[in-house]
Amino acid sequence: MDTSLDRSFGPWASTGRITSTVNARYQHILDKATPLVGLRWCLWVLVFFLYGVRVWYLRGFYIVTYGLGIFNLNLVIGFLSPQLDPETEGPALPTKGDQEFKPFVRRLPEFKFWLASIKAFCTAFCLTFFSVFDVPVFWPILLVYWLPLFLVLMKSQN
Repeated sequence: MDTSLDRSFGPWASTGRITSTVNARYQHILDKATPLVGLRWCLWVLVFFLYGVRVWYLRGFYIVTYGLGIFNLNLVIGFLSPQLDPETEGPALPTKGDQEFKPFVRRLPEFKFWLASIKAFCTAFCLTFFSVFDVPVFWPILLVYWLPLFLVLMKSQN
């Protein structure tokens, strides 16, 4: 019997148990946080503020912040977009008595939006500890590019 491929024995067994335990605790915390909408968004504001203070204090990492802004813009667009396009799927409101009302269903639910944004901010915060990601760039150019991109993408949502 080849024990090198059997991961139920040896050092890999404890790694699998630890990973399983950590994943179960992480999922338990997420399950407990799901109904606490206000508290979750207060945590988001805190993480946003801490990241902003860190970037301001370091006076760098503008490329990381730009990527974070583009990612969060993509999340906002997914949050504001309907899951089904009403122009191609037919009318959203019933026109006859036998049709049922179809409510607005988001393409990206609020919890997944919050979780992806928190993960992105935490990842960007961790990237600020490595100088390789501090690419020298004139930040106003990134801001001037990001604002029209934001306006065009938001206008296309109408």
